[in-house]
Amino acid sequence: MGSASSMLTQYDIEEVQEHCNNLFSQQEIVSLYQRFCQLDRNAKGFISADEFLSVPEFAMNPLSHRLLNMVDGFNFKDFVAFLSAFSAHASPQQKIELIFKVFDSDRNGKVSFKDMLEVLKDLSGSFMSDDQREEVLSLVLREAGYSKDSYLTLDDFIKVLGQSDLNMDVEVHVD
Repeated sequence: MGSASSMLTQYDIEEVQEHCNNLFSQQEIVSLYQRFCQLDRNAKGFISADEFLSVPEFAMNPLSHRLLNMVDGFNFKDFVAFLSAFSAHASPQQKIELIFKVFDSDRNGKVSFKDMLEVLKDLSGSFMSDDQREEVLSLVLREAGYSKDSYLTLDDFIKVLGQSDLNMDVEVHVD
């Protein structure tokens, strides 16, 4: 499983399946491995940030630079674990954990008001002014019982987003 030119064994498939909490079937894992091999152009057994950018949907994502920090150097198991958050079978908590990692770009386990503003700016672009973003984010935090000075941990994130009506139906379809 180390190099892209090798074939997956039944043991490899089962190991990866267990690693991703059985969110993908064995056939889906084989399909994901084929896609991984296509992306791993140098057949080194891992995917670089540049190789990830070759996926048009990824390159066009307004958060792609944040996602690149998370995925650069992924091996196949990391790749499947990352994509498992986009599975139709992933729990809301698994999806929230991925969202938290996107916000926590410095990986300190906390998300600051500044971190949230940066993501909101990436998502809204020129459709909102800096003042509008600050006002909206301050209101959302206040309604959830937090202030601009709060640092949200993963548990806080789960508490806030888990109680929301947030639609987390973003999925990766595996053919």
